[in-house]
Amino acid sequence: MSTSTTCHDAESSHRRGGSAPTSDASFRELYERHHGPLLRYVSRLMGGDRQRAEDFVQETLLRAWLSSADQPPDWSPCRTWLFRVAHNLVVDWTRREQVRPEYHQELLESHAEPVDPIGQVVHRRFLVHALSRLSLPHREVLFYVYVLGWTGPDAADALSIPPGTVKSRTHHAIRELRRRHPEGALVAA
Repeated sequence: MSTSTTCHDAESSHRRGGSAPTSDASFRELYERHHGPLLRYVSRLMGGDRQRAEDFVQETLLRAWLSSADQPPDWSPCRTWLFRVAHNLVVDWTRREQVRPEYHQELLESHAEPVDPIGQVVHRRFLVHALSRLSLPHREVLFYVYVLGWTGPDAADALSIPPGTVKSRTHHAIRELRRRHPEGALVAA
């Protein structure tokens, strides 16, 4: 990597088809040249959260270093390119965080159920016994839908059957479990 910082746009750069860069020295040089300004910029974007800003800076520099394998030999990312990559990383992360519901740790801890290993073993043994008495198609559907937590269409794809058949088999399997094991009806609900 040359010491002068050149910034080629996508149209003018040619692709060499890409192996990862091999020089640790090139990454070290990239880090030393741009780490400070990037960290200040991203810290401002993150409202002073320096730890998270450091993560974004490292990701930005890693992406720049990895992309250098696909660029001409004299290519070096310019600071504006690095700022844009960092900005996009922060925006993407912010959007993902806004979609996620906020969980309050105190609320989760107050509603947490105590772990009962013996109860779990008994419960698991009951389920294995109850499921073993069902037909294979009913067991398969219940396994995908309740054990793995897959949606009906996903289970249908995995089993190569129509989604309506998944619904029907699930309904009949639960009905059969309730008929054979009324004491465990809440488990099968």
